[in-house]
Amino acid sequence: MEKEIIPSIHFYDQDFVDLYDRSWVWISENWKKASKSETSFGYLSYANQKTLSLYYSCLSSFFLNYSNSVYSPLETIDYFYSKQEPNGAIRNEYSLETGKPALTGENPEGVVIPLLAYAEYYFYHKIGNKKRLREIMVNIENYFNWLTKTFMKKNGLFSVPISACMTGDIPREDTYYPIDFNAAVAANALYASYIGDILNDKEMSFKYSKIYFSLKTRINALMWDSKTSFYYDLDKDEKKTNLMLFSSYWVLLAEIPSKEMATSMISYLKDPKYFGSDNPFPTISMKSPIFKENIQGYVGAVIPFNIYLAAKGLEKYGEYSFARECAIRHLYFILDTLNPEEGVNGDVWEAYLPNKEGIPKSSNLKNFPAKRFLPQVCLISIALMIENIIGLNISLPRKTVDWTVPLLENMGIEKLSLKRNYISILSNKKSRGWEIRLESEKLYYFTIVILDEKKKKTLPIPSGKCSMLIDKL
Repeated sequence: MEKEIIPSIHFYDQDFVDLYDRSWVWISENWKKASKSETSFGYLSYANQKTLSLYYSCLSSFFLNYSNSVYSPLETIDYFYSKQEPNGAIRNEYSLETGKPALTGENPEGVVIPLLAYAEYYFYHKIGNKKRLREIMVNIENYFNWLTKTFMKKNGLFSVPISACMTGDIPREDTYYPIDFNAAVAANALYASYIGDILNDKEMSFKYSKIYFSLKTRINALMWDSKTSFYYDLDKDEKKTNLMLFSSYWVLLAEIPSKEMATSMISYLKDPKYFGSDNPFPTISMKSPIFKENIQGYVGAVIPFNIYLAAKGLEKYGEYSFARECAIRHLYFILDTLNPEEGVNGDVWEAYLPNKEGIPKSSNLKNFPAKRFLPQVCLISIALMIENIIGLNISLPRKTVDWTVPLLENMGIEKLSLKRNYISILSNKKSRGWEIRLESEKLYYFTIVILDEKKKKTLPIPSGKCSMLIDKL
């Protein structure tokens, strides 16, 4: 990998920068071209891999977007579109050797948490390609139709095998209507409606808005428990299972709870008796009777994707500082396990412990936790590093860069590609106060938000180099 091709970051803790740089090295070492399938495409591999997963390909796309097009997230997603069947089905896993669906007895349809509409909306704001949205929307619509026809029940909720929810060996035997899958379908409809707005397709926008609000209403009516102020799975009789799962926080991403309901949900994330562990957030509440300090498998483990999911959901409800704090806390645990005491070899993993450094074990799950499982870890070391820790939110079609931070620190990014435009944004403490230096090849609009000082300013940034003093805003 040519280091200068990838955008570089600046942060006051050099260990964070080193992990960011090392993540790109790992990606370069694990980037492969499919050679035994009918279509040639690049993908991010991992140890003992025999299949390509739609779910993990979507997760990987959220950080590969920042590779300045060196590692395309689109190639892998397009491979799954090429596999779509006449009924709209796209299976979660396909054999890398044969290209055929890899189905199991417990999940015969190969269904998985739907992320395609969210991912494509995300792509659009990073690459600004409206033509792509027009072309792939037929795939998303057909996929959504298949999900609805195959898995929606008469009450308007979706019932799928628990393995579709990607929550490992967490005991959810009584679950018939999973909260996470239903909230993810709602999020899929919400972002499909946003895509309709982008394409100026009022019919599409209205159609998916109607689907979204219908599902949102059902989730709030049937899965919300007013006594505990939390969302739960339902059994076949529509009774709540009462297992407090982190998976319920999919509702924040889907913007399902009201502000009052979300406040109650978020309070559990901050409470050290529930999900507010030193290393946020365990897969089940620490108040749960099945939570044990001796973490086994997924039960009580900390999964990096959960921190990503929480951060994106917290943003929806204005909790930027808390989202950033959680990302930083988790990153320190990743670093502690990567760089342990002298004489011990460290690495990065698929799962971590909630209240001390290290990783969980499992006698039931094979190869758990997976070593150097980049689709999980790089969500934190790259995506959240840029979006939440440094605090940049970039939209190419809007020509906007929003920088939201609790307070100014020495940090920033250099040579980030916005299509054919490279930008750099750096903050430094000077004798005259805090200065932000900006460089761009084209005009864009820059918004700085300093939460603790309640400062917000939007300025047009011309091509070339410029700087601004924060004290004069």
